[in-house]
Amino acid sequence: MVRFSKEMSIFEALEADDAAREVFESHGMSCCLCIGAQSETIEAGAILHQVDPDLVVGELNRLAGEGS
Repeated sequence: MVRFSKEMSIFEALEADDAAREVFESHGMSCCLCIGAQSETIEAGAILHQVDPDLVVGELNRLAGEGS
């Protein structure tokens, strides 16, 4: 099971779990369309979109827990 963190790149998160896209999009983060997703961290992307990074990471980790 993947453990998501604020330091993980958005691309890594999208690669780790297909449902991550839904989490990002639910917060107005169209990360799958952004060229910065390969190098930008979850934290940086969340801050850019005025979203609490801990909230996003928490939701991603709940997804990971559902898959196990």
